[in-house]
Amino acid sequence: MTITDITPETDAKVRAVPQRIVKAWAENDAEAFGDVFTEDGSLILPNNIFLTSRKDIREFMAKGFAGPYKGTRVTGEPIDVKYLARNIAVVITKGGVLAPGETEVAPERAIRAMWVLKRRDRQWLIECYQNTPIGA
Repeated sequence: MTITDITPETDAKVRAVPQRIVKAWAENDAEAFGDVFTEDGSLILPNNIFLTSRKDIREFMAKGFAGPYKGTRVTGEPIDVKYLARNIAVVITKGGVLAPGETEVAPERAIRAMWVLKRRDRQWLIECYQNTPIGA
């Protein structure tokens, strides 16, 4: 399969997935955040965080939004997209966490992330997400 097999509409939907996470985070909405993942989706973060279900991801984010993530926002823009099949895409983003009042990501909170997406029930969902710090 080549990239020409992917329609512009499909590509736009794939590239929009990170913005669904950005929006859920901005609203501190753990339910909406979890809804972007498949039921058995995985979330891998620094500090030995490894979650393997939508339920666990929702619970983790609810605690985060009530604690260390309160008042923060995230940003992430696709810098590369690869299609492995008609229903599977890998998106690489660059972004990070914005502290309250910030408009640009501080180097120590900059990340590069990999999103493995799968189309299920006519929508693109995260099967696995992992990020790596790239800052100072």
